[in-house]
Amino acid sequence: MSVLAGAGGKMRDYCFPRIVSEPVIPLIAVPTTAGTGSEVTRFTIITDARNDEKMLCVGPSFMPTAALVDPELTHSLPTRMTADTGIDALTHAIESYVSRKGNPFSDYNALEAMRLIAPNLRRVCKNGGDTQARADMMLGATLAGIAFSNASVALVHGMSRPIGALFHVPHGLSNAMLLPSVTAFSIPAASARYADCARAMGVADITDGDQDACQKLLEELHALNADLDVPTPEAFGIAKEAFFSAMHTMANQAMASGSPGNNPRIPSIEEMIGIYSGLWE
Repeated sequence: MSVLAGAGGKMRDYCFPRIVSEPVIPLIAVPTTAGTGSEVTRFTIITDARNDEKMLCVGPSFMPTAALVDPELTHSLPTRMTADTGIDALTHAIESYVSRKGNPFSDYNALEAMRLIAPNLRRVCKNGGDTQARADMMLGATLAGIAFSNASVALVHGMSRPIGALFHVPHGLSNAMLLPSVTAFSIPAASARYADCARAMGVADITDGDQDACQKLLEELHALNADLDVPTPEAFGIAKEAFFSAMHTMANQAMASGSPGNNPRIPSIEEMIGIYSGLWE
């Protein structure tokens, strides 16, 4: 709304790959979830209902003028939404750290975000009134937002958006469905980076070699999904025939978003279709 009020036009005019830098109406962002980090990013996602597509919109015009971040605003968040937004924040941190566009500034924020989010996500889902866990999750989500605003997200987000647009799966939930399999796909191209993620999350330590740390990371991502009751696409209620018939469209939408190009291992359309189909196994 800030961009349209300040610069005019229609939302489709501002879709990536355009970088939007027009003057806009000042915006103060007040997040009520510990998840998207949108209060500190230059990205926004707008659903194009005509095309069943989640458009990625990028540029400094989408950066809020100020952010008021108060964890007390998350205390009444339901457990399911707490879990989904928390996994979204964790995905932001991991993808920022392994992104081809990463840099020392985004690395620092991503690692700090993982250190805050990983030990508190289960805790805050178990007890939504845990004040310290809520505060740590909120700070972690904001740091993860700063990280991916400077490094961009990667393959998980690229493949997640079409699932959300076509099948109305909450964004964090579709991220969670994909995170273990996309991580397994990507590790061969950035094992040292993913090992750092495992150590920052506390599931591996300095004595673990990179291969062992990466294996522990994969085990933790599967365990986290199990503990937070993340469903498969089938368990969510998506019809297998509909999902499989849409996979080529989803893979093409993902590739067009640009996010897969930031991944340490850049996939082909066929490889993305393979990851989608693997969600049913």
